[in-house]
Amino acid sequence: MTDRTTEQLKDELLALALEAAAKAGELLRDGRPADLGVAATKSSSIDVVTEMDLAAEKLITGLIAQARPRDGILGEEGASVTGTSGVRWVVDPIDGTVNYLYGRPEWSVSVAAELDGERVVGVVEVPTRRETSHAVLGRGAYLNGERIAHRPSPPMAEALIGTGFNYVRTVRTAQAEVARVLLPQVRDIRRAGSAAIDLCDVACGRLDGYYERGLHPWDLAAGDLIAREAGALTGSRPGEPPSYDLTVAASPGVFGPLQRLLDELGAWHD
Repeated sequence: MTDRTTEQLKDELLALALEAAAKAGELLRDGRPADLGVAATKSSSIDVVTEMDLAAEKLITGLIAQARPRDGILGEEGASVTGTSGVRWVVDPIDGTVNYLYGRPEWSVSVAAELDGERVVGVVEVPTRRETSHAVLGRGAYLNGERIAHRPSPPMAEALIGTGFNYVRTVRTAQAEVARVLLPQVRDIRRAGSAAIDLCDVACGRLDGYYERGLHPWDLAAGDLIAREAGALTGSRPGEPPSYDLTVAASPGVFGPLQRLLDELGAWHD
């Protein structure tokens, strides 16, 4: 595939990701039933799936299958298609389902596309903020069409850090201990409840850094690309890429100290 053809393909994938995320966001914002309830649970009784998660994933995967039937798909709520085109979509129809269930505003739609195993497009739609963040590999990151960049790096003691907690109680206990030790060493810690939003907040300067254990590919696929294209650094333990064990994202001056401290605290294991 020539460079020109690859860039044209990225344009096509971006357009489809933007359309899918926007339509799913509209469905979720305007179609949320007043009596929304839990349709199923996942890792624990407090890690839930709603009927709207399922409806949004069906909408997104349907659009993708219609436009690009040979593509693979990996979705949080069970969508799994191998594909034959070299393109795979990684979809989280609602990142922040518990927030959505409770009527809180911190939830998002995350749609990413990989080409031959490399993430090339990421879109995060936050309907309650009326914000769309997107990135294409090598082209920078954007919020509502305007180029964004990470916040200038402060000293660690002045860094605002985001995090999240797992829904398995034993894991949460270990995470609480990490947060207890970290809190006095930074400006403050925020917990929004959507990894995709937290990664985009690093990208546009609303957070200096973010870390979380237990993220799946659909949680971080789009947000990780957006953060990196905004100039932030992302990883796991030193020398490793973001993973289920640990995901860290921060402005360059905060990333190293935060990553080293989290490694020392054992944030990558229970």
